[in-house]
Amino acid sequence: MLKSVVRAVGAALRLPKASTARALPLSCPTLCSPSAATTRTFTRSFWMMNGNGASGFRPKLFTSKLLDPSASCGCGALHTEGDKAFGEFLFDEIKEEKKLQKSGVLPKISGGWELSMEGSEALLTKRLAGEKITVTFNVNNSILPNFADDAEQGEQKQGEEPEILSTPNFVVEVTKEAAKDTLVIDCQFLQDELSHGEEEESDIFGIFEVSFQPEGDTDWKETSYTLTKDSLNDDLYDHMMDYLADRGVDNTFADELMELSTAIEHQQYIKFLEELKTFVKCN
Repeated sequence: MLKSVVRAVGAALRLPKASTARALPLSCPTLCSPSAATTRTFTRSFWMMNGNGASGFRPKLFTSKLLDPSASCGCGALHTEGDKAFGEFLFDEIKEEKKLQKSGVLPKISGGWELSMEGSEALLTKRLAGEKITVTFNVNNSILPNFADDAEQGEQKQGEEPEILSTPNFVVEVTKEAAKDTLVIDCQFLQDELSHGEEEESDIFGIFEVSFQPEGDTDWKETSYTLTKDSLNDDLYDHMMDYLADRGVDNTFADELMELSTAIEHQQYIKFLEELKTFVKCN
């Protein structure tokens, strides 16, 4: 009974449906426990994160000039003083980010999940009896760009940097050997519940879409009937959440998924900086 009451309250706080990009980034420093191996401080340039970069205006550091052609690396591309300064900045940025990287090993999710990755997308898989359960998420756009605003407003303690956390949407797929279709459940983290931290026992994620899709299809069929969050009554919603929990997708899983996603996103960010540095310098 208590579980249903808590979920009823959570249902009232559900967020509007996000885009199909499967990435609803949220800020929830209260969930970052001191032992979380993947939590890191925020070092990325504030002007990019607070929206100033999108305005089309930023102060120019200096008037860039072409370098001596003899200093060219032989790639035939343009080389300027700005390119040189850019490369030096990236070198320092990579160095700082690697200092913040607690470990090169990704954290594991308890419950027998196996991880596979392709770029920014991760796939978690487990088998229970005659069922195969997969959880897919993508770390792209999973960081809410409000860390700079928090710092500017003095919400962080003096001497501390804002913490950064990746909270992607994730899709759970349940396949049965005797069924021709796959049950697909689109889940998202609930910002209101995340902000409460551990003060209240409530779900930190919610169901936003449910449908059946042909097994093995990589693209969702728009002709498949889909139940949205607004179509799920409280009883059906509670049973769906219990169904996920019985298969290992519960609050503990969601919390561990955030730690894993944060670590993956950080790895991808460092890799991008390294590739960008190589591209700029043409080494």
